[in-house]
Amino acid sequence: MKLEKELVAASSVPLVLSILSEGESYGYALIQRVKDLSNGQLNWTEGMLYPVLHRLENEGLIEAEWKEAETGRRRKYYQLTRPGKKAANFEREQWISVHQTLDASWNPATA
Repeated sequence: MKLEKELVAASSVPLVLSILSEGESYGYALIQRVKDLSNGQLNWTEGMLYPVLHRLENEGLIEAEWKEAETGRRRKYYQLTRPGKKAANFEREQWISVHQTLDASWNPATA
């Protein structure tokens, strides 16, 4: 099943913030983590991810640092800032509310 472009875009910020709440990460690893979490349903590209990372960095929700990886290659690692941690919690609450509402509308007998 191919997910709608708008849904993928809307979920990008909460997914990035959620994954970074697990600890710092770099671009390719974020792309792979999303693919794994979605069982291959979400296939992000660098062209989709990096504008999101840059926006979150400009908003002060994440910060980046160049580090040398185990392979010797330099990578830009991203991590949440204090405001980013608050934003991650806020996004989580928002998406849980949407999920619960949709679930109730699709399964009215259990609501």
